[in-house]
Amino acid sequence: MKWFGLLLGLFPALVLPQEASETRELIGSLGGRPALLNLYSSVLPDGSARVTGDYLLLPTQQQRFLEGERSKQLGVTVLREGATPILYGRPATGTLQGTWSGGVFKGLRYGPEGQERERFEFSETFPSMEAYSASVRCEVADARYASTLALAVENGKLKSADWRSRVSPGGHPCSVTGLEQRPFAGGLRFAAGRCSVTLRSLGDYVRVMAEDCAAMCGSQGYLEPMLIDRRGHCQLLRPQSR
Repeated sequence: MKWFGLLLGLFPALVLPQEASETRELIGSLGGRPALLNLYSSVLPDGSARVTGDYLLLPTQQQRFLEGERSKQLGVTVLREGATPILYGRPATGTLQGTWSGGVFKGLRYGPEGQERERFEFSETFPSMEAYSASVRCEVADARYASTLALAVENGKLKSADWRSRVSPGGHPCSVTGLEQRPFAGGLRFAAGRCSVTLRSLGDYVRVMAEDCAAMCGSQGYLEPMLIDRRGHCQLLRPQSR
C-alpha cells in the first residue's frame, strides 16, 4: 500500500504536460522611438501564457521590465511595466496592452494611472542585411572593460573580423578571430566552432553580439554587446533602468 500511494503521488507529474516555453526577440517602435523587445512566454494548460521580458529604447538605452499574460484567443496580451525585474509589490510605470499574433505585437501603452500614452508595434522579423556594407574600426572602454572591434562586411559578406577585449583587474582577455559566415535570417552570423558573432539591424544602429565564446576568453573574460551607428562609431550596449 505504501508503494501504491507513492505511485499515485507521482502519477500527476507523469501524465500532465510540461509547460512549453519560448523566447522571442522583436524589433519595432514605441511612440515613434526605436526599441528592442525581449519576451519569454510559458504556455499554460488552458492555452494562455505567462509572459515576462523587457524592452530597450534606443539610443537612450532606457530599459523597462514586463510581466503579464497572453490569451489563447486572438493573442490578447497585457503586460505590466516597471523599472526593476521584480515587479510584484512595486509601482508600475505603465502597461502595454495589445495583440501578439502572427509574429507581431502591437497596441497601446498606458501610464500608471491608466492614461493613454503612445502606440507601439513590434515584429519578430528583423530586417535583412544582405546588402549591408561597412568597414568598422573602433574602441570602447571604461574603468574595468576595454574592447576593440575591427569588422569589414561587403554586401552582406564577411571580409574580416577581429574582436578583442580585456577585463581589469587581472587583464582577462578575449580574442575572437577566424570567423566564417553562417546562414542566418534577419541579420548576419559569423562563427568559429561554437563561438558565434551575430549582427542585427536595429534601425539607426547595428547590434554586434557574441555567444558561446568562452573558449576564446580568459577565465573572467567576456565580450559585451555593442552598437554601431551609421558613421561607424561604437558604444557598449548597457541598458539603463533609470
